[in-house]
Amino acid sequence: MGSADVNALYLQIRKRLIESGEWEQIRAIMSTKLNESGWTDDVHHRSKEIARNMEPLSFVDLLAETAPRAQSMSSVPLAVKREVSTVIRQHIEKQFE
Repeated sequence: MGSADVNALYLQIRKRLIESGEWEQIRAIMSTKLNESGWTDDVHHRSKEIARNMEPLSFVDLLAETAPRAQSMSSVPLAVKREVSTVIRQHIEKQFE
C-alpha cells in the first residue's frame, strides 16, 4: 500500500469517526487520561517557567519553545499511549465489522 493509499484510508477513517461522534469520545478520553497522569499540569508548569524567563514575553515564541516537547510522543506517559491506542483500535475495528 503506497503512502497516498495510506493517507486516503486515514482520511476516510477519520471522517467516519468524526461523523459518528467517536472522534470526540477519543479526544475526551485522551484529555482525561493526560489530566489524570499529570501531563497537562507538567506542560502548564513548564510553560509558565519558560514565560517567566522570556523577555520580552511573546506568545509565538512561547508556543515555539513549548510545543515540540508537548507534541512529542516521548512526553506522553506510556500508560496513556497504550490506553488511547486501545480505544482507537477498538473504534476502528468497529468501523470494519
